[in-house]
Amino acid sequence: MKKIGITGQNGFVGRHLYNTLGLFPEEFERIDFKKEYFEDQNELDQFVKQCDVIVHLAAMNRHESEQFIYETNVGLAQKLVDSLKRTDSKAHVMISSSTQEERDNLYGKSKKEGREALANWATENGGKITGLIIPNVFGAFGKPFYNSFVATFCYQLTHGETPTIAIDGDVKLIYVQELVDIIISEIREENSKPEFYIDATSTNKVSEVLALLNDYKTKYFDGGEIPLINNSFEHNLFNTYRSYIDHKTHYPVKFTQHTDPRGAFVEVIRLGIGGQCSFSTTVPNITRGNHYHTRKIERFAVIKGKALIQLRKIDTDEVLDFYLDGNEPAYVDMPIWYTHNIKNIGEEELYTIFWINEAFNPENSDTYFLEV
Repeated sequence: MKKIGITGQNGFVGRHLYNTLGLFPEEFERIDFKKEYFEDQNELDQFVKQCDVIVHLAAMNRHESEQFIYETNVGLAQKLVDSLKRTDSKAHVMISSSTQEERDNLYGKSKKEGREALANWATENGGKITGLIIPNVFGAFGKPFYNSFVATFCYQLTHGETPTIAIDGDVKLIYVQELVDIIISEIREENSKPEFYIDATSTNKVSEVLALLNDYKTKYFDGGEIPLINNSFEHNLFNTYRSYIDHKTHYPVKFTQHTDPRGAFVEVIRLGIGGQCSFSTTVPNITRGNHYHTRKIERFAVIKGKALIQLRKIDTDEVLDFYLDGNEPAYVDMPIWYTHNIKNIGEEELYTIFWINEAFNPENSDTYFLEV
């Protein structure tokens, strides 16, 4: 079993990597890291001693002073190098750099110098180095106005703001989960690659990305419709957009119910894509679910009875409770990386319609069981 530590484990990429490693408990042991370790040699050395693999993601992306960014990033890399030397570590060290290495700015220079410092350590001390040179990363839970323009646009469009485009250029992008999968593959291969250029998985104009996000707002956020999704980039962008919704206030969303002397009619879901639709009955006091997905898009629609739907992001303790009543049919959509369940809290059978964007495949179920 490999023992893996991640500097910056609570950052955007770090948290995704940490959570994904947790899906392989028989292969990887995660060694927790706190940013305070960089200020305490003993704590940092203790962390380094435990690790077979160290993924160095801790860095500063934005600050009003470029010089401060430069000094911070070079300083963090140097502190790690010093600890590796003090502990005589032979770890496989991976460092995230940026395609901005090629640009004439202090951020790019700081990333390049940090990567080279660790590469020199590996050469001189028998360690291994993977210098990850990464394009622009986007994905769920990124910090708006900091991690990427995608994060900023998604936040604005789900919080009543209007995005603006400063420069409409082509941007090379990679989805955070795609990046994480590459990192894990490199951990498994155990090869030294001082310069490892990671290819973008899509290239888009900023205006093209914004047009898609505006479509998601109009169709999905405002209208409840699952939009047309043409490829993996759009799937990943849609899941990214959904992660910025304030779930507490947005759900449950009540359906428009049409009644006449014959009874009632409710449109449960309008789809731009296919998927699998299911119907279930649940007897009182029974709970279904308690699992999460990393890519699937899913809707729970209550049409009869009383239900409690609960959501919890897997790396937090906060539980979101949504009470639904079939007298006013409503739905809750399941965000990625949120474990979720549904419980019949009424005295009669609960009728629920479930929709998910892909048919169940037991060999690639994207279903991980965890109590809410």
